[in-house]
Amino acid sequence: MSIDETAERLIPLPPERVASYAMDWRHDHEWTQGIRRAALTREAEGGGFGAGAEVTRTAYFLGKRIDYVLRVAAYEPLRLLDMVSVAGPMPMHVTYTFAPRRNGTLARIRVRGEAGGYYRVAAPLMARKVRGSIGKDLADLERVLTTAS
Repeated sequence: MSIDETAERLIPLPPERVASYAMDWRHDHEWTQGIRRAALTREAEGGGFGAGAEVTRTAYFLGKRIDYVLRVAAYEPLRLLDMVSVAGPMPMHVTYTFAPRRNGTLARIRVRGEAGGYYRVAAPLMARKVRGSIGKDLADLERVLTTAS
């Protein structure tokens, strides 16, 4: 069963602030549901973070520890971060986009994936959980950024 969930939120801060924070893997555990830690495990070809870089995340989902690796497929600072899983329990595609708006930044997260094996049975529950999680991610992103202001 396929999962394709999207959440968006208007955050009352400029894209430079929102996108630069959200695209920095070192902050993943501060605003992304279930992430306990994230590490840059492969740098981009030119060094650092960018297309080709890989981030290994340790998360907990439905009470189970999940370690997975996301490879950056596309990276446009302050606008787009597109990642695909290259290791983990299920194929996944995560896209963050940020667009300037008069009152702030429209932040959007889209998660697509194919639930297989153990996760196939739980796919309908997973879709609801993913939808709720990414919505909460964006609310937490706003909370973290506005309380730091």
